Amino acid sequence: MREPRLSEQVVAEGRSPSKCEQICQTLRRYIGSGQLGAGQQLPAERALSERFATTRITIKEALSSLEADGLIYRAERRGWFVAPPRLTYDPAIHTHFHQWIGEQQRTAETRVLAHGAELASSELCRWMGLAPFTPLYEIRRQRLIDGRPVLHVSHHLLASRFPDIASAPLASSLTELYRQRYGIGQGGASLEITPSAARGAIARALNLAEGSAVLRLVRVNYDETGALVDCDVEHWRPDAIRICLDTRVPLPPLGARAGTPAQSQGKIRA
Repeated sequence: MREPRLSEQVVAEGRSPSKCEQICQTLRRYIGSGQLGAGQQLPAERALSERFATTRITIKEALSSLEADGLIYRAERRGWFVAPPRLTYDPAIHTHFHQWIGEQQRTAETRVLAHGAELASSELCRWMGLAPFTPLYEIRRQRLIDGRPVLHVSHHLLASRFPDIASAPLASSLTELYRQRYGIGQGGASLEITPSAARGAIARALNLAEGSAVLRLVRVNYDETGALVDCDVEHWRPDAIRICLDTRVPLPPLGARAGTPAQSQGKIRA
């Protein structure tokens, strides 16, 4: 059962809405009716304060409330924009990033930010079960949907399994690269999801202010034999996705022999 919205609570309590609540209601109606479309920029905070005859503090409060609901988002040094619909992200579905975005009628783009050799950090040692000083190869990428940066991901590859990886096309699907160039197929994975804060290169890549909330997904990947392959550390804009996981075993197709085990689903990968 969903939580009542602020406007519904106001009606239930029989009180007049505050200025902040009035602003939220007005902007919600504009967005819901399509008068403010996805990707459209809102007037500057100063202009909004003049139009609503209120202070910029009240405007900021209203905008922050709408941002928390995923209706708008803030781009550092650019202003506020109407958020597109959230993408449905099911970590159990085996789909390449660009294919997954395309299936939701959106446009995906991947940009390589940096890559090079590294030693496993203490966090990576813990996540990947490695000894200190294990050689890795890091690939940092920015991923955009409909031209908007929504994901910063760092891939930490077990260096011993990927000789000459620096010469490979790193903006393409790493899953396909692993299979075609190194004969490494996709097996299982472990996944950890935690709230985090965007700082430094991550904040810049996502066009966020320092300390803004992001969603961190740490995925450790294994091949078909269960051997370690790499670790992906993803930082998502939280207004870009909703995570949905369905662990029900799919029914076998009609006519399938009784007792035949259903194939397990894979995962979204690079």
